[in-house]
Amino acid sequence: MKSTWGYPADVSTLLKILRNIAIVLVALYLSLFALTKVIHYPEPIAAIKLGLAPASKTPELMPSHSIVAAPSTFAPWKKGEVESIGEVTYRDQKLAFQDFLDKTHTNALLVIRDGKITHEYYKDEKFATTRLPSYSVGKAMTSLVIGQLIDQGKISESDTFVKFFPEYKTGGSFDKITIQQLLDMQSGVGVSDDYPSGPSGWGVAIAQMYASTDIPWFLKHNQKMDFEPGTESIYRSVDTQMAGMIIQKVTGQSVSDYFTANIWQQVGADFDATWNVDKEGGYEKTFCCFNAVARDYARIGQLILDKGVVPFDKQQVISSTWMKRITTPATRLDYGWGYGAYFWHPYPGVTLMLGLHGQFVYIDIPNNTVIVKLSDEPTDSDNLSPYVAAVLKQVSEKN
Repeated sequence: MKSTWGYPADVSTLLKILRNIAIVLVALYLSLFALTKVIHYPEPIAAIKLGLAPASKTPELMPSHSIVAAPSTFAPWKKGEVESIGEVTYRDQKLAFQDFLDKTHTNALLVIRDGKITHEYYKDEKFATTRLPSYSVGKAMTSLVIGQLIDQGKISESDTFVKFFPEYKTGGSFDKITIQQLLDMQSGVGVSDDYPSGPSGWGVAIAQMYASTDIPWFLKHNQKMDFEPGTESIYRSVDTQMAGMIIQKVTGQSVSDYFTANIWQQVGADFDATWNVDKEGGYEKTFCCFNAVARDYARIGQLILDKGVVPFDKQQVISSTWMKRITTPATRLDYGWGYGAYFWHPYPGVTLMLGLHGQFVYIDIPNNTVIVKLSDEPTDSDNLSPYVAAVLKQVSEKN
């Protein structure tokens, strides 16, 4: 028996089913596409790719601004005596160091002692020239800029956010938020940092901010307060995003351009870096999304170790006042660690730049050591940070 189209009946039925499925899928995609436009989100396929990509690949899926290195100020790293790292204790278990690196999905690890590279590791297909993301290590980069602007008298920690952005005034607690409270995670803005796993959870606010194509729009629609500013300390990435908006407003340029001239080129970075933005010419996602090679993260760590002074030209890039601010805990957050101005303080004398998915710039001032660890840990591994930090402590102290 044939259908009226000339196909056998069973083939005709199958074609109708496939056609109906196609119509449903197209309608669903168009509906999702319309929704993403309304909430200023990447189109559905791009959002799914972003949700499924490994940590080290996400920067390539979002627009970015360039942070340009300056060859004229380039000063190559010196190589120290190569050190072999033996067994370490990770989660109460003795492991060969390479096993620890593998178990914690390490892409790059760098040890700098007394200003010289003594150990350098890169995973397969990763190299000294490979740019890798840092996630919340970008918060620390933002802090360095804020410190310079305070030193220049362009802003004060007592300034409110709405002083610079009066259009965000609500008439309520939001209007009281100060730069100091943004720096120490005390704003009270109700954007939780509970990151989702996979695309199914990308409707939560922190994921929306991460993927947003319009940061000002996002903030305008997320001004609900969880507590009065300054009354609690709870880690909230939105605080750093607001600080980044202030930087752009005060300087009249992108955070990337300011960072290029005033920090990146000053420390003699080897390679260009990038900072992901909501859209070209828009706002840097200053709560995350700074991307560079391992050796250049180490340059920032070394700058802090050297009290804000660049060794090869003796220039004071970070003032002694701001150095004290970022190396002194102002409050306590996760794991009972000290925290202040976007830097962590897990142990006495140690200042840490920490990012999601296992990104560490560990600065051990008493032992004159910087360790950079860049990783592809899954999202739900964030609770392992104290165990990884304990291993970096062992390495730094040669225990």
